[in-house]
Amino acid sequence: MSDFLLPDLGEGIVECEVVKWLVGEGDRIAEDQPVVEVSTDKAVMEITAPDTGQVTRLYCGEGETARVHAPLFAYDTSSDIATHTDSASGGDDTNGHDHAAGAGPTTRAPEPAAATAEAEIPQPPESGGEQTPAAAKPFLLPDLGEGIVECEVVAWRVAEGEEIAEDQPVVEVSTDKAVMEITAPEAGRLVRRHCQVGESARVHTPLFTYHPAGGESPNATGTTTDTTSRAASDAAPATAPAATPATTQASVSRGTSASAAPMRDGRRRTPASPAVRRRVRELGLNLDEIPGSGKDGRVLKEDVLAFQQHRDSAAETAQPAAKAATETATTATARGAEVPAGVRVEPLKGIRAVMARRMSEAAASIPHFAYGDEFDVTELLALRERLKARFAERDERLTLMPLLMKALALAVSEFPLLNCRFDADAEAIHYQDGCHIGMAVDSQSGLLVPNVKHVEGLSLRQVAAEVERLTRAAREGRVAPADLKGGTISISNIGALGGTYAMPIINAPEVAIVALGRVQRLPRFDAEGRVVARSIMTVTWSGDHRVLDGGTMARFCNRWKGYLEAPESMLTELR
Repeated sequence: MSDFLLPDLGEGIVECEVVKWLVGEGDRIAEDQPVVEVSTDKAVMEITAPDTGQVTRLYCGEGETARVHAPLFAYDTSSDIATHTDSASGGDDTNGHDHAAGAGPTTRAPEPAAATAEAEIPQPPESGGEQTPAAAKPFLLPDLGEGIVECEVVAWRVAEGEEIAEDQPVVEVSTDKAVMEITAPEAGRLVRRHCQVGESARVHTPLFTYHPAGGESPNATGTTTDTTSRAASDAAPATAPAATPATTQASVSRGTSASAAPMRDGRRRTPASPAVRRRVRELGLNLDEIPGSGKDGRVLKEDVLAFQQHRDSAAETAQPAAKAATETATTATARGAEVPAGVRVEPLKGIRAVMARRMSEAAASIPHFAYGDEFDVTELLALRERLKARFAERDERLTLMPLLMKALALAVSEFPLLNCRFDADAEAIHYQDGCHIGMAVDSQSGLLVPNVKHVEGLSLRQVAAEVERLTRAAREGRVAPADLKGGTISISNIGALGGTYAMPIINAPEVAIVALGRVQRLPRFDAEGRVVARSIMTVTWSGDHRVLDGGTMARFCNRWKGYLEAPESMLTELR
């Protein structure tokens, strides 16, 4: 039996209200079937079943509050329950249940599908040691970041049967945002890996099964039961799941007929994974119109791409160049269409795909306005040179970025509107209690914007250490999801690569971002009218005109400029 944990429902949302349960305790559920309606402060939404199985417990009643990442309901995915509910219930009613009057809603049991090699499910032996021991635990893939529902397995660090230590890296996975390591929750022995390299793993489903240290019991032959179980699973077909109740029973859903798909409003609900449904919504398509090539008519990602290509080809749009680019990208990757000789086609995926989508949305939906200025950072550079020796004594490095961030945190404390986040759906401004400054990093996999949390409360040395850590992690593509979330204002240091001016796109839902140009040694007039050499840095702000105006931006920028041109003035404000 497994607990279904309430997933992330949106940034800043930590709880919701249960509006209506669509199933009752004891009811069977199919993968992606709506289970419960919940309401947040933004919308009413449906929560769907992660697997095929049977609901065993509802933790919250209608009208009660459920918290994110807390158990919402419990369900059993064991093969006996998922495929033989009728015989187990002992009833003769058409629903396969013996519900009393007033019981929760029921779901009609499907007719048995024709036996095929794909649908056959190995049954656990009645005796002997050839099954996963009761003490074995499934490790469920945890939340990897807001909006992330699946990841790709990049590399396994531990083989089946090997010992694992607590916090030891077990597997390396890749999401749309970063590559990260999943570590062992406790010491023991890894029994089974549920996903192979290159396959997708879903959040809150078993990633691997392990035997906790001290939990193994020798069998009659003197070998441990988990080793025997591993040998048995190796001999089974690759598609057969382990016989542990918490393991996702993919083969069970394969044996369900298409007519057993959940019904809504008198029609069959089109089967598709949450990731596919999200992609369909992003493209503005209707899922019911897309022919599914998967088992029981399930719509796959390839079906969505093919449908979009067909629709674009038939539409005769007024932008043939954009149409050709779309066809080249989607057709070449998903359907293998021919491309001219010598042309290398690279699909847009991973971090670059996320960046493309987010930047397109921000540029299209946010009314940007620009504000530029130049700062005389001669004194700031001199201060940095004096402090570098102190940092070097501890093998630490001091760049201009920590000094710029500390000054920026002081400035936004006086102009909190620059540090807010804008909720476009609710048309509300969310003032933040901390200054979390993001910094754009040009990594090998694309643009990443990790942020330093609570800059206003950190020392200069602590900010410098965080900048160093996040920069290294971003360039290696191993930024933790928490470091990418919650930013309130961003800096893009284009000057590090040699640029002087840039017009950055706002990192929504933030309302401001600044691009820093390179520091140049330029002639300027001093107070006596003499020409002197000064270190000049250009800055270009982009602001969200729904929240900010030019006057507010100018006053804020002047305060930040004052701190940087006379860095000793920061001492009067530091806490």
